[in-house]
Amino acid sequence: MLIRAIAISASLAVIAGCAAPARYIDPAADDGPVAMTMDYRDFEKAASDAVEDMLASGAVNNPDGGRYVMVVSRITNDTMQRIDTDQLTKKIRVSLLQSGKVVTTTAVGLNGAEDEMTMKARELRDSGEFDQSGVQRKGTLQAPDLSLSGKILQRNHKVGKEQQVEYYIQLSLTDLASGLAVWEGETPIIKRGPDSSVSW
Repeated sequence: MLIRAIAISASLAVIAGCAAPARYIDPAADDGPVAMTMDYRDFEKAASDAVEDMLASGAVNNPDGGRYVMVVSRITNDTMQRIDTDQLTKKIRVSLLQSGKVVTTTAVGLNGAEDEMTMKARELRDSGEFDQSGVQRKGTLQAPDLSLSGKILQRNHKVGKEQQVEYYIQLSLTDLASGLAVWEGETPIIKRGPDSSVSW
């Protein structure tokens, strides 16, 4: 029994010694293997494509000057993976903010405020414990002009002895005053690999 335990421990040590060491990856120069699942490179491409197209279309150019206020609506995950859609929308929000064309409100959302402190801070009105000159006044919150919504789709196909996994990132930018989509875009991400590869 002791000999068997020693042999197993030695085997595990050999296997562990063969594993690649942990290391940093530069996202801008990552030429590592492609995963059949969605990874950060896919979100980067989809967000970059969407923002470039929005800016080129003029959809986020406010004719009155200043910046539009955007709210993030529902981004539906229709894939076999557990995807946090914030990974996509956050990249879009950051790029639009940096463009100087759009700011995002965190005071309102489909499931309540993204940042609940906006409303919590307003509960300090009339509190004798706080200097009222620093408390937020009524009527200062900015309503959104635009809403970003969308869907991430996944389709799997057998292609010869391989599998093809197709992802489609579909986004719409809606003018909340008219209810009309002022911009729509779709980024396809197609991957082909071994049939044994996992795509969920």
